[in-house]
Amino acid sequence: MRNLDEILAFNREFVANQEYEKYQTTKFPDKRLVVLSCMDTRLEELLPKAMNMRNGDIKHVKSAGAIVSHPFGSIMRSIMVAIYELNAEEVMVVGHYDCGMSALDSKRTMAKMTEKGVNAETLSTLQHAGINLNKWLRGFDCVDDSVKSSVETIKNHPLLPPSVAVHGLLIDPVTGKLDVVVNGYDYLEARG
Repeated sequence: MRNLDEILAFNREFVANQEYEKYQTTKFPDKRLVVLSCMDTRLEELLPKAMNMRNGDIKHVKSAGAIVSHPFGSIMRSIMVAIYELNAEEVMVVGHYDCGMSALDSKRTMAKMTEKGVNAETLSTLQHAGINLNKWLRGFDCVDDSVKSSVETIKNHPLLPPSVAVHGLLIDPVTGKLDVVVNGYDYLEARG
């Protein structure tokens, strides 16, 4: 059975059996927290369990590597909407050890694009149009530094309220152990 067909068959039973009832909550995060994490499959259930989060506790935003690549991109917009429209009061950037973004090679990725049917001329046209695909597809060398960079982008955003704590953490994708990289409360206290 194809994925979509399997999902829809399951969904019919899910709705018919009213299994949704145990997940009902509001659109406002109970813990007033927005979490930016990596999209790694190992974190899908592990991250909320390791952080003691239930359905409805947080606003969860995901990107490859938990990276905020542009201060006015969709990741930052999602964080701002969570703060201004959905009552989030803190932000957590959660990267993880053994992240695939640390091994991302833009040239290899572009080669895979052409193998899967993207025309080499398209890649060339984009490069000539000023889109730096090497930079856009670049990963990072150090996950700690990547988390710090995303925290800095969020923390220094001109539209972020000065009272919002922005934390940075790393999670072990095997055990769920959390390590603090940036304690946002310390920054707020030092600022006075």
